Amino acid sequence: MNPGLDAPEAARQLREQIAAQFGRSLHIRTLDTGSCTVCEQEIRLLSAPHYDLHRLGFFFTPAPRHADLLLVTGPMVRAFEVAARKAYEAMPGPKIVVATGACALGGVYQADPFVHGQVGAVLPVDVWIPGCPPSPLALLHGLSVAVGRLAEKAPGLTFIADDESPGDGT
Repeated sequence: MNPGLDAPEAARQLREQIAAQFGRSLHIRTLDTGSCTVCEQEIRLLSAPHYDLHRLGFFFTPAPRHADLLLVTGPMVRAFEVAARKAYEAMPGPKIVVATGACALGGVYQADPFVHGQVGAVLPVDVWIPGCPPSPLALLHGLSVAVGRLAEKAPGLTFIADDESPGDGT
């Protein structure tokens, strides 16, 4: 997103970029790896009418198999390592991981023997969103950066529209 744009224009550009990259929407799977749930409360605010994440083409999904983006909160506790890797591996490619909040970036848990520290110790993180907790606007900015990173990972990615069939060639 261009920082010089007003909010409606920035939202329009982000919506167009998501539509161009994913057809209509980008699906997010949230993954709590040991957080205090404050980050999740801020993430929930994104669905409220004030931020209305859905108008931008972002949707939450309960299944990693349907997700394009893994939004991870909390420090990576050792007990959750296997489950986090399984969730990541279940996602179809191209996939992107966003570490959300100070705990996911390492926070005060770096030396804790029950914690790996930052999420990047277990999963390949593409975007880091700092804050304790990050504000909804910081989350939106991080998601827009993630859309750009996903476009870099798969520049030639195209999807079939609802009105075409795979054999049409259109």
